[in-house]
Amino acid sequence: MEYVNVIIDNSTDHTDSLFTYGSEISGLKPGDKVIVPFTRWNKPREAYVHSLLDEPDQKIKNLKYVLEKDPDISLPSYAIELSEYMRERYFCRYIDAIKCFAPGGKKLKKERATSEERELFEKPLTPELTFEQTAALARIRPYMEKEQHKVFLVHGVTNSGKTEIYMNVIEESLRRGKNAVMLVPEIALTAQTIRRFTTRFGGENIAVLHSKLTAGERYEQWLKVRRGQVKIVIGARSAIFAPFENIGAIILDEEHESTYKSDKTPKYDTIEIATKIGVIQKAVVLLGSATPSLESSYRAKEGIYEHVVLEKRFNECPPPEVEIVDMREELLAGNKSIFSVALYEKMQAALENKEQIILFLNRRGYSTFLSCRSCGFVVRCNDCGISMTFHKAAGQVVCHYCGRREKIPPACPACGSKYMKHFGTGTEKVEEAARELFPNAIVSRLDLDTAQKKGSTDKILSDFAKGKADILIGTQLVAKGLDFSNVGLVGIVSADITLNLPDFRSSERTFQLVTQAAGRAGRRKKRGNVVLQTYSPDHFAIQTAAAQDYASFFKEEIAVRNQLGYPPYSDLILIVLATKKEEEAGIAAQKVKDAFLRRVGKEHACYVLGPKPAPVNKSSDLFRSQLLIKCMPEHWENYQSALVFVKKKVFDEKEKEWTFSIDVNPYGFY
Repeated sequence: MEYVNVIIDNSTDHTDSLFTYGSEISGLKPGDKVIVPFTRWNKPREAYVHSLLDEPDQKIKNLKYVLEKDPDISLPSYAIELSEYMRERYFCRYIDAIKCFAPGGKKLKKERATSEERELFEKPLTPELTFEQTAALARIRPYMEKEQHKVFLVHGVTNSGKTEIYMNVIEESLRRGKNAVMLVPEIALTAQTIRRFTTRFGGENIAVLHSKLTAGERYEQWLKVRRGQVKIVIGARSAIFAPFENIGAIILDEEHESTYKSDKTPKYDTIEIATKIGVIQKAVVLLGSATPSLESSYRAKEGIYEHVVLEKRFNECPPPEVEIVDMREELLAGNKSIFSVALYEKMQAALENKEQIILFLNRRGYSTFLSCRSCGFVVRCNDCGISMTFHKAAGQVVCHYCGRREKIPPACPACGSKYMKHFGTGTEKVEEAARELFPNAIVSRLDLDTAQKKGSTDKILSDFAKGKADILIGTQLVAKGLDFSNVGLVGIVSADITLNLPDFRSSERTFQLVTQAAGRAGRRKKRGNVVLQTYSPDHFAIQTAAAQDYASFFKEEIAVRNQLGYPPYSDLILIVLATKKEEEAGIAAQKVKDAFLRRVGKEHACYVLGPKPAPVNKSSDLFRSQLLIKCMPEHWENYQSALVFVKKKVFDEKEKEWTFSIDVNPYGFY
């Protein structure tokens, strides 16, 4: 007989520990899914084997036994080690981490081939590598030959051929009998990536994992990976937990994107997870971007990452010509339109030349908010307290935080006035304006409103790639990694939306979005054009983005981060307390702050900002208050230990009164 420690599938802190059982099932190993009797009534519960024991740590009265083992579900060998890391790093429960690896859903009654597998492709000729691509691969391959882990930052300008490097690394991995994981930041990009990789490697070698799959589809893909039926996994963030063994390469394209940071428990950072798996599996990790995050560039500068630079577009096409338009001057000249004169004229010229146009605005809806012109009342979400966005086509106002929808009020709820007016601009309004100005053009829009139905994103992008639309209007979905051959003009309708966010990353996000959006223009032989509209034309993020000058942007921004002690010089730890009574939220946060400082020492008070109301002060009928802790590297162990203690204390004493969450290095302060 053996003894096993198991993790019970139960999402509560009460059971967030290891439970010891006897087992008469031979061959159990860490990561196996089992059924065990649990609670005093011995109800069968699902659990995962954490570790095997020759003898229990202490004598157990009324020892219980494992009932059965799931024949299909066994997590990869490193899942337990990684879940331990996640539990400490992200303050989550065992089961929260373990469930990242589990398939979810149920096995389909009849397994079926996916559409990618059914399609037949002619295997293309492998394109000849450029000098820079060859040099990059020459630096990566030795680590693969020695089966030595290393993280590479592949910093290449837009259209420099980073994807070809990824494919060559994956080919090398497959040649060595190893598997590969290819991650993209948005589900919208998976279809394009799947097509390119299927053409190169064949659909039978590829599994797809992302959150838009049905539960049955995800289970089916998970089983294919676990059974070794495929060699490559493609997907968004969650695909990093694909149950592969023997991984040779992990690749994160557009590594700077915030979508690689989970905003749900466990609130993990995909780059950190990929690096940890790379260490365990002795795999190379490639982080690719034209605009790397400040953190990644800093690590490359410090020698933690190997820095691979691609400075030229693969087809020798010069970067697009960027024109900055000061919208303040447009107003002074009497132009109150969404489009500046320069953007309008260049759109007209592009359409005459049979070139396609992308218009980028990182705000969906028709307008930003609905307000009464008589008394100033703003329509806000009853649950979240933030202004609701006006959606003209739906005849609704929508909360973009919680999704609440309401009909447009016929009169002001506060004073009864009929003078309700919408303010600001969203993609829906840009679409309306484009149709009015260019009635003969075919206009398409891609944002979260038009991409709700399964397959709608792929269809919109596919139609645009085939030339079925002349103008594509969209949010950041159209700014990331897409490759269209006939786009001659990109219009950035307002570069100030991200610039004015109350976030220390606002300059970085602006630089990245502008640079990435501009990179969609002129991706073949003809030079493209970009019109960048802004009310802050002299801001260094705007100027350096227009010049495609990453080095200057990094130099200025990293100095600010260093001075203020922000990442990469520290970890930021966001703590949010939520209570039913508004005044109690602040009191709760203050009590947490006091308890934390009692553990780490009052001299650390300068590193704790707050408490203060959260930007989204109310959510799900709970009022929210937050603390922000700057954790310098030398303080991590001390702070981590203190926060574990505080979290347990809150749960033990205030479980039913307070909601308590911890987020390490959040990408949004909401």
